[in-house]
Amino acid sequence: MDHDETGCQAPPEGPILCVNNCGFFGSVATMNMCSKCYKDAVLKQEQAKLAASSIENIVNGSSSGNNGKEPIVVDKVDVQVKPVEQKLVSLPESTAPSGSEESGDAKPNKGPNRCTTCKKRVGLTGFNCRCGNLFCAMHRYSDKHECPFDYRTAAQNAIAKANPVIKAEKLDKI
Repeated sequence: MDHDETGCQAPPEGPILCVNNCGFFGSVATMNMCSKCYKDAVLKQEQAKLAASSIENIVNGSSSGNNGKEPIVVDKVDVQVKPVEQKLVSLPESTAPSGSEESGDAKPNKGPNRCTTCKKRVGLTGFNCRCGNLFCAMHRYSDKHECPFDYRTAAQNAIAKANPVIKAEKLDKI
């Protein structure tokens, strides 16, 4: 069967390169341009139409040419800016440079991280407990290092906070 008889178009022989030679493939629907070049071309056409209509309005000196369909372009926008107050932020003493030795509250744990129970070096593999101490893999569990943290009270408080008591209002008897 011939394609002319059925009304269908024959498929193209191969992909069509963009007419702007950008290296991408174009299509017939986008005037043989790639999607980016097509968007740019449409944007340029809209800007040209807008510029032509604004020039026409300026030359004619009337605003009756604007039917409300075209956007209005404003050359200058007045924006009031409040003055910015400068605030001086002071660093905590623990982050002060090491050259200042006058702060006696600095952490003495400048050396390697060690387990609180066995003093083994743990490095980056140490475990922080809820009691605030650092432990090795052997002493990380609360029953292995005699943890003073009260897990039961903490769990009860968390449950009480997550599930508040809800009371319905009493109904008036008829």
